[in-house]
Amino acid sequence: MRNSLKLFAVIATLSASLAAQGGSDTKGKFFFKKSCKSCHSAGGSAKEVTPLSKTQAQWKAYFAAGKHKKGAEKLDSIVKPEQVKDVQTFLVNHASDSPQPETCGG
Repeated sequence: MRNSLKLFAVIATLSASLAAQGGSDTKGKFFFKKSCKSCHSAGGSAKEVTPLSKTQAQWKAYFAAGKHKKGAEKLDSIVKPEQVKDVQTFLVNHASDSPQPETCGG
């Protein structure tokens, strides 16, 4: 019983720290639609982009680089810095190779 409580405490601590580092999938979808889809949609001024446009690894690399427009500008000049993690979470969670791939729904 004592070992079970210790294990539970470790799992709870790890889960809390991972949740604090992660972004919100729901907020990320909202911010992506608000900040990105005006240009990155069919007929927009830039190439159409959805979560399905890249694999999870490709999205992670994109956000690690922190660049937009093929490196011409910083990503946080397009999306507010406090929203970047949320957008990343949404795009990675629904990438083409994710367990739950999806588009943005318009």
